[in-house]
Amino acid sequence: MRVDFYQLSRDPVDVTVGKLARKVMQAGERLVIVAQDDAQREGLSQTLWGQGGGAFLANGPADQPHAARQPILLSAECAAPNDARMAILADGKWREEATTFDRVMLLFDAAATDDARTLWRDLAAREAIDNRIFKQTPEGGWREGR
Repeated sequence: MRVDFYQLSRDPVDVTVGKLARKVMQAGERLVIVAQDDAQREGLSQTLWGQGGGAFLANGPADQPHAARQPILLSAECAAPNDARMAILADGKWREEATTFDRVMLLFDAAATDDARTLWRDLAAREAIDNRIFKQTPEGGWREGR
């Protein structure tokens, strides 16, 4: 499994989630976006729906009927009723259940850097996990780095 650490510097969480979710959808995959806070999940949902024109990203809450049909689920839990193989941990909190996905994107800001470093070391010690770090460029793109 792969864990991508995304260090937020330029764009806020909602913008970053929108960019990453679009890439996942373009790859033909399904996605679960995990955040413990109800208000954060609602805000992320609005961001995804409000992308404008035909560019919206259809999504729904994981605890509602027809969750299995949704291409993107928003959830407090790290589970995939829609059979997603990818997850975004939008609240920056690691959950051990994330290891059931093929790829997890962990978003963290400057305040969580020390926690992210500790998690990086812990996950790097596990043979089955491939860690990668991505930093945002001044133009808003992402580059893999150390």
